[in-house]
Amino acid sequence: MIHITLSRSLIGRPGDQIATVKALGLHKMGDFKTVVDNVSTRGMINKVKFLLEVKELTQTDAQVEVKE
Repeated sequence: MIHITLSRSLIGRPGDQIATVKALGLHKMGDFKTVVDNVSTRGMINKVKFLLEVKELTQTDAQVEVKE
């Protein structure tokens, strides 16, 4: 699992970057989401990595996230 947070604004960004962030489930600055770690998710994160803060969760962290 990967915990991602939108840390920079989407204002003035190209449409494909905005669409990628929206596809990750983030809408405004400060939004965060825990997503599954797979190839397609990694590709989307890599495309807009300068807009995100990314934290890889260990198995224990992921269990705590699910319970909350």
